[in-house]
Amino acid sequence: MAVISDYEEEVKVQEQPSPNPETPSAAPLASASTGPYDETLERLLKDQPALVFLDNVIDFLRRKSDLFKDDAADKKIADIVSAAKKKDAEEKKRKAEAVRQKIADKRLKEGDTAAPSTSSIKKQEAVPSTSSIKKQEAAVTDKAEAPENQKPKDSEDDGLTPNSGNGADLEKYKWTQTLSEVTVTIPLLPGIKKYSIDCDIKKTSLKAGLKGQPHVLAGEFFAPVRVDDSVWHIEDGSVLSISLTKQNQMEWWTCVVKGEPEISTRKVEPENSKLSDLDPETRQTVEKMMYDQRQKAMGLPSSDEQQKHEILKKFMAQHPEMDFSKAKIS
Repeated sequence: MAVISDYEEEVKVQEQPSPNPETPSAAPLASASTGPYDETLERLLKDQPALVFLDNVIDFLRRKSDLFKDDAADKKIADIVSAAKKKDAEEKKRKAEAVRQKIADKRLKEGDTAAPSTSSIKKQEAVPSTSSIKKQEAAVTDKAEAPENQKPKDSEDDGLTPNSGNGADLEKYKWTQTLSEVTVTIPLLPGIKKYSIDCDIKKTSLKAGLKGQPHVLAGEFFAPVRVDDSVWHIEDGSVLSISLTKQNQMEWWTCVVKGEPEISTRKVEPENSKLSDLDPETRQTVEKMMYDQRQKAMGLPSSDEQQKHEILKKFMAQHPEMDFSKAKIS
């Protein structure tokens, strides 16, 4: 009916997503509420992304006020942001109520008080729309065309295929590794300052991201790290780079923190050119690991298993009187 159609159109207008705060817009987003400094602040906001604008305001307060002398400054700023989000949600709710009231008034005026029947509602819920079908088809296509390191593997190897750095390229961060180190890189908005970063490296856990926002990475490490030898810094003004030194430098990590997507260590490919830089004992250990990985991938016994078979074979030759037909080698 016409009234229902009008309601859907008006709701769509209300639910249009807000512009990306990272992208500067031609004009600030209009709001029903106003503040005493709107005219001045709108001119500044027009020329830069919202988060950079906020970053500059915080930097201004740091330099020109005693705000950060207060130990509870972080919490107070977070409370202000939470209050603003709550206010924004309430404002959107009031707008939606106004739209519904407008539609109700229009229905009464036109005398169209008939509501859609229960059966018609069930039909609409049961029959998928053309747009939903297209989304499902697109999802299937995207899955089929996913990068190699994101495709599901067989039951023997559920991990992702490692990237060129023996780590993974994930949605919010990238990581690489050697036997001794792990490097994590997280993209940042241009202009983010060091004091806006929240990065806490502990022996068995990591928290990394921006202050006042959900962490990009948070959780227990795959394995312990050497805290004193692990550091972070902002690289090229737009990347948070975290360098972690492994405590056990004879193993490959499947992920940075537990619960994140894992790679297959069977497909890790260390650079052979760097083996010559290792001391003889370490090089022998690395080469043994590489050999065992290749053997396992082909379904063949590892070097330790081969050594056990050789010892048993010699023992059997030395004791022909013994029956080894039922012997099992693990």
